[in-house]
Amino acid sequence: MNAHDDDASEPHCCHGDHAEAEPGKNYDNVPEEFDGTVYTCPMHPEVREPGPADCPLCGMALEPETVSLEPEDTTELDDMTRRFWVGAALTVPILVLAMGGMIPGVDMDAWVPHRVRVWLEMLLATPVVLWCGWPFLVRGVKSVQRRALNMFTLIGLGVSVAYVYSVVATVAPGIFPPSFRGESGQVGVYFEAAAMIVTLVLLGQVMELRARSSTNQAIRSLLELAPNTARRIDADGNEHDVPLDEVEVGDRLRVRPGEKVPVDGSVVEGRSSIDESMLTGESLPVEKTAGDEVIGATVNGTGSLIIEAGKVGQDSMLSQIVRMVARASRSRAPIQGLADRVAAWFVPAVILCALIAFLAWSVWGPAPAMSYALINAVAVLIIACPCALGLATPMSILVASGKGASQGVLFRDAEAIQTLRDVDTLVVDKTGTLTEGRPKLTEVVAADGFDDATVLQIAAALERGSEHPLAEAIVEGARERELERLEVEDFDSITGQGVTGVIDGRSIALGNTALMEAEKIDLTALTDRAEDLRGQGRTAMFLAVDGQPAGLVAVADPIKSTTAEAIAALHEEGLEIVMLTGDSETTARAVAKELGIDELFADVRPDQKADHVRRLQDEGRFVAMAGDGINDAPALARAQVGIAMGTGTDVAMESAGVTLVKGDLIGIIRARRLSEATMRNIKQNLVFAFGYNSLGVPIAAGVLYPFFGLLLSPMIAAAAMSFSSVSVIGNALRLRRVSID
Repeated sequence: MNAHDDDASEPHCCHGDHAEAEPGKNYDNVPEEFDGTVYTCPMHPEVREPGPADCPLCGMALEPETVSLEPEDTTELDDMTRRFWVGAALTVPILVLAMGGMIPGVDMDAWVPHRVRVWLEMLLATPVVLWCGWPFLVRGVKSVQRRALNMFTLIGLGVSVAYVYSVVATVAPGIFPPSFRGESGQVGVYFEAAAMIVTLVLLGQVMELRARSSTNQAIRSLLELAPNTARRIDADGNEHDVPLDEVEVGDRLRVRPGEKVPVDGSVVEGRSSIDESMLTGESLPVEKTAGDEVIGATVNGTGSLIIEAGKVGQDSMLSQIVRMVARASRSRAPIQGLADRVAAWFVPAVILCALIAFLAWSVWGPAPAMSYALINAVAVLIIACPCALGLATPMSILVASGKGASQGVLFRDAEAIQTLRDVDTLVVDKTGTLTEGRPKLTEVVAADGFDDATVLQIAAALERGSEHPLAEAIVEGARERELERLEVEDFDSITGQGVTGVIDGRSIALGNTALMEAEKIDLTALTDRAEDLRGQGRTAMFLAVDGQPAGLVAVADPIKSTTAEAIAALHEEGLEIVMLTGDSETTARAVAKELGIDELFADVRPDQKADHVRRLQDEGRFVAMAGDGINDAPALARAQVGIAMGTGTDVAMESAGVTLVKGDLIGIIRARRLSEATMRNIKQNLVFAFGYNSLGVPIAAGVLYPFFGLLLSPMIAAAAMSFSSVSVIGNALRLRRVSID
């Protein structure tokens, strides 16, 4: 994913400190009509370019927004690796020349005269600094030009000062006053420091690029789940394999034993079990028969199936998962604002510290004072590079997004990952969330003057125009009894109440008590029976013909097998469960009692769900809303965290911060535990990064020298800076092994 098509010298960076975006400035330079690959900054998603470039805020190389199965572009990694090995090969002899005399019994002057050694060091260090380190120098200059100081400012400044000073000391040593000269009267040079800093920073680049490639593999592995071909059945019944991108909605496809399901669709013929673990995290296969939905990329068991393609290409569940994971991994968690605020003044503060260290050592330091001043100022600049600080949050978010996807938990953005752990109240819709969402007709009750068949026949005729899951159950019940289909005129759906229409000139109404009251229907003869059915968890709907009660139909929606277990686990996590439903109080209370739900609101119209969520928020609760229907979308958007069932509608998924692919509440436990683990990981990274810089800068400035005679070499500072970033990456990668079951 680290693609750079035309500039091999662009460094990926250590994800250093990130300057804050200038208010009101637009960093999106992608034209509306552009249809190519868009590049963005993982640290600053607001930065978007129509091709490879560098971020104007932090200096890092932009990455493509989209993910593909094309071979990963390793141009940047190859370039950084090449520069590192050249730098390492030249730095080793520089170190031998500069520091060989420190080895007991070795007289370097006897082997190579001092002036010759200095010139050799300069000849070897020049390609290291000016070629191997050139990308860092260029980025440092750009950061000053853009007034967006970042880690390249510090690296470029530190390396340049050490190198330029050493060159002048080599070419014209006579211009330096006594304060720059050692006991032998010679001016010290620091080519080994400049070369070693460049080499160690390059090593950090290589290690970081490899680590990021490892984290991006989670997204690529999702794409690799899809098969390359599908076996299509034509109109004549002939079967032949076609490329997956040629499959169209409505195509009939054969899925043989052991094959992957090619696209999302529904079973037309056959019976088998499907292993959905790679998308849902559930290890047990799921039985599939005619009418059941199947998800592309899942693995068929021992049976043979014929499916009808429902969603293909970019509309498939797998494509949606990949898009959500990629989007979440590049979004910014609120906690990252802390790092942003620090970054706004961090680099200027470091430069000020370096100047103070230089002045203090030049005034009070031992001879040669100016050399001590210079070397300690450079050490401050290098060790303060905030690579680890910049990496702390995005690396954890990236790994957590991939981990969640492998367990059937999709986060829309980093904010959802952070906030889910703070939820204390979970609001759930009943149909499709607590229940299967596939209700079945259970009873038909006829009033005087009507029979059961007529009541069901009329009710089914009306419900054919409705999109509600309960309507489908009534229509299916009439189909099973082979009742004649009636035509409806003037059909109207009244949100939260029911439906009305005209059949053979007779006015028909089917719905709840509110609709019957609005139509002024006397329900005395049916009320007791309806209450009995509701007490058993049934949903009862009244039918009226020409203003008179005709009967009622009752529908039951089975509770999901995992719901009770999930609610018990959520209670153990300290959450309070609130149910919102359009069902009557009696039906809702029967379900709530069975599941141990803490609070319920019945007879809730779809447009009132968001109001109930707001009322809970006004009480000081931190609310998550779980639902699966179009009518849940406003409430999902209103809650601090919206949780959509992956088995529900696309509108609900777009309105939610979290999507559960499996579509049951067990996924909320996984999502919450992953949220907690991720925030722990981020805080560990931030503590490490802040602690590293807080301790490193004063040590590099020389505060230990008066007490212990200890100084921090710029080479050691460079090594510490590079490996601090690698440590943060390693800590973030631990999230891949955390258990959230």
